[in-house]
Amino acid sequence: MLKKLMMIVLAVSLAAAISGCGSKDSGGTKYKFATDAAYSPMEFMDKDKMTGFDIDFLAEVMKEAGLPYEVNNIGWDTMLTSVKQGKEYQGGISSVSITDERKQSYDYSIPYFESKNMILVKEGSPVKSAADLKDKKVAVQISTTADTLMTKIMGDTNKSLKRLDNNTLALMELENNGVDAVVADIAIVREYVKNNPNKKLVIIADPTNFESEYYGILLPKGSELKAKLDPAIKKMIENGAYAKVYKKWFGEEPDTKKLLEQK
Repeated sequence: MLKKLMMIVLAVSLAAAISGCGSKDSGGTKYKFATDAAYSPMEFMDKDKMTGFDIDFLAEVMKEAGLPYEVNNIGWDTMLTSVKQGKEYQGGISSVSITDERKQSYDYSIPYFESKNMILVKEGSPVKSAADLKDKKVAVQISTTADTLMTKIMGDTNKSLKRLDNNTLALMELENNGVDAVVADIAIVREYVKNNPNKKLVIIADPTNFESEYYGILLPKGSELKAKLDPAIKKMIENGAYAKVYKKWFGEEPDTKKLLEQK
């Protein structure tokens, strides 16, 4: 009987040790993050598995912070709404650009990725800059910075600006000649061109109209999670863990100095 009791105590102790593993600072909380896994190579579905730069990055950040977590694929607009409410989801990670407008409704982690919007057209297109898109048909993902930028150029009621639910649909529009161009983040555009070498596509940069922007982990206003994530992200960038994830997905070294200069 004593031996059986000792085995039960040992089993309970072991279970407690396993459940506490990697959660030194969580207070028993399992943090839930939302994403829109339709943004390869940043976050996307590989059969039934969620993967991508953001997914690997978050795994390293939460490991560094010692916090248990899960990520759910719920779509872009639903993610924005859910994180803003701060009830079911405590954060969002989905290549979310840090903008002054969004800061009115959300908090962010410190920046973790530099991006730029790019123009994608078919070979032979007369488009050379964003200004040339004013009288063209353009596809963007709705509620993104690409949407904001092209709305300023083309006008809010311009029917030639197609605001679609995701970039996959926008790219399909270009492929099927439904639009003259797509405007999207550089990582998305580069990945699509790399995977479709026979489609004769051209990437156009326009630093005058499309300045660098930075991604952050999206948080509800007043989130206590920011104080836990920021030091973990900073340490990850400084100790080389960030560069390792970056090189895995983009095949080159990130400019971490420029990243750390951002606030």
